Amino acid sequence: MSFTTTSIQMTVNGQLQAEHAVPEGLIMIDYLHEYLNLTGSRLGCGQGTCHACVVIVDKPDGTSEEVRTCITGANFFNGKTVRTVEGHALTNDKGDDTLPSPVQQAFMEHYSFQCGYCTPGFVNAATLFMEKLQRQPVARENLETEIEKALASHICRCTGYVRYYEAVRDLALATPGLVTGEVK
Repeated sequence: MSFTTTSIQMTVNGQLQAEHAVPEGLIMIDYLHEYLNLTGSRLGCGQGTCHACVVIVDKPDGTSEEVRTCITGANFFNGKTVRTVEGHALTNDKGDDTLPSPVQQAFMEHYSFQCGYCTPGFVNAATLFMEKLQRQPVARENLETEIEKALASHICRCTGYVRYYEAVRDLALATPGLVTGEVK
């Protein structure tokens, strides 16, 4: 028995990856785990429902989107620019990971996660939300609604979401230029 393969190459966390011949139909989460040793994205439901597996795909037009890796083939990502949860840490001038990103730090300060299984998906969603606010600040009175829209598709079985939402709200309010106006 032999497998049909296809070649893929992409940029992941700012690094152009070597071209890999992968079995056709290989899902992206398996590519990340088995070929790149990036195991931060979690296989939760395996059906695209929980969003623990999402990565960020950066588009040429400067926008980005979440893509579920448990139901999307690795070949979809060929030629694309991808960010995984491992790519968010801030680095020093030597290139060493030294500090968590602002989103990761806010989640830790709010004790947002219990088991942590859903955290990679929430980190990616919250990061995209913060980037959106940098381009399009939100009125303070609409902040809660916008946070809910940004995080609503992510499922957490432990914490009840409150701490994730609070961390994102507090980070948005503490970051200059993301929120306009006062609460009415």
